[in-house]
Amino acid sequence: MNSLNELNIVITAIGAIVLVLGLVSDYFRRHWWTSDPLTALVMGILLGPVVLDLVNPGGWGIPQEHLLEQTARLTLAIGLMGVALRVPQGYFFRNWKPLAVLLGLVMPIMWVVSGLLVYWILGIPFWEAMLVGAAITPTDPIVSTSIVTGVVAEDYLPKRIRHIISAESGANDGLAYPLVLLCVLMLERSPTEALPHWFVHVVLWEVCGAVLFGVLLGYVAGRLLKWAERKKTIERSSFLGYTIALSLTVLGAGKLIGTDGILAVFAAGLAFGNVIGGKERAEEDNVQEAINRFFTLPIFILLGLMIPWQKWWSLLGWWNILLVVAVLFLRRLPALLLLHQFIKPIKNIPEALFVGWFGPIGVAAIFYAGYSLRRVGVEEVWLVCSLMICASIVAQGLSATPLTKLYGKHFNKKKQSNCENQ
Repeated sequence: MNSLNELNIVITAIGAIVLVLGLVSDYFRRHWWTSDPLTALVMGILLGPVVLDLVNPGGWGIPQEHLLEQTARLTLAIGLMGVALRVPQGYFFRNWKPLAVLLGLVMPIMWVVSGLLVYWILGIPFWEAMLVGAAITPTDPIVSTSIVTGVVAEDYLPKRIRHIISAESGANDGLAYPLVLLCVLMLERSPTEALPHWFVHVVLWEVCGAVLFGVLLGYVAGRLLKWAERKKTIERSSFLGYTIALSLTVLGAGKLIGTDGILAVFAAGLAFGNVIGGKERAEEDNVQEAINRFFTLPIFILLGLMIPWQKWWSLLGWWNILLVVAVLFLRRLPALLLLHQFIKPIKNIPEALFVGWFGPIGVAAIFYAGYSLRRVGVEEVWLVCSLMICASIVAQGLSATPLTKLYGKHFNKKKQSNCENQ
C-alpha cells in the first residue's frame, strides 16, 4: 500500500473517531470505562503493522520519533492554550502556595523517584535513567482534560479538584524542560561545563524568558482582541481561530528567540484569559471539547501506529511489568500523600489518592522523549518512555470513569453527612 493511501486511512480514522465520539460522547463517558486518548491509541494499534497492517509508518521515510516529537509539540501548544483558558481568572495568584508545593516539591520528587526506579530496575546508566525520569515527570494536560472535563467529571468531581489538576498539568509541562535539559547536558558535557550553562542559559533565559515573553504576547493579544471588539472589526466566530493562532504564534516565536516555547504558550494563555474576561472564556469552554478531540486525538493514533513492540520485549523483557507497576504507583502517589496537607484544594486522604493517581504521562512525555532521542541518540530513553506513556494512557483511561464515580459517591455522602450533623 502506498503512502498516499496510508495517509488517507489515517485521515479517515481521525475523522471517524471524532464523529463517533461526538455522537455518543455522553453515553460513552458514563457507561464505558475508557477515555478519548485510549480510544485513539487502540485505533492506531488496530490500523498498524501488528494487527490489520493497513498503515506502516516505517515506510514513510521520516524518523518516527521525530514525527511524534513535532506532532506532540503542536498538540501541546493547542491543548495548553485551552487548559490556560479553562482555569479561572486569577487562579494562579489565589492558589500560588499549593501550586508552589506541586511544582516546587512534588514535581522534583516525581523526577527523582522515576529516574531512580528506571536506574535500579533496568540498570541503564544513571543520567540516561534520570533523563527518562525527567521526560515522564510532567502530568499531561491533554490526557488530564479527558479526566477533568465532560459529563462524568462535572457530575462527580468538585471544581477545586478539576482546577488544581488542570493548573498543575498546564504549568509542569513547560517546567519539565529544565529537568530534561539538565540530564541532556550532563550526558553531553562535563559537570563543570554543564551546570553553569544549565543555570544561566536554560533556567534564567529559556525558562524565565519564556514566562515573560508569553505573558507579554498574551497580554497584547488580549488587548488587541478587546480593541477589535470595540471597533467591531472582528466577528464573534473568529474567537476560536484567534486562540489557536495565538498558541501557534507564541510556540514558534518563543522557540525562534531561544526560549521554552511550550511554557511560553501556557503563560500567554493565562495572560490572555485574564485580559479577555468571562464572556469569551465561557465561549472557549463551549468549544474546548471539540478542539481537544479534533486537534489532540491524532497524536495518540500516531503513537498506536508506532509502538515498538518487539524492541520493548527484546530490551526489557519481563522487567517491563515491574517497571510499569513501580512507576505508576510510586512516581506520584507517595509524594501527594506526604504533602497533601500543604495543598489547600486537596482536603483529605481520598482526594490525595485521587489527585495522586491521576497524574497521567502523555503528550508532554512524547515530546520530551523524542527531543531527548534527537539530542543524545540513546534509543533506550525512547523505548522506556514510550512504554510508560502507553501504560499510563491505558491505566488512567480505564480507571478514569469508575474512580471518578467512586470519588463522587464518597464526596456526596460526606457532604450529606455534614449537612445532617449541622
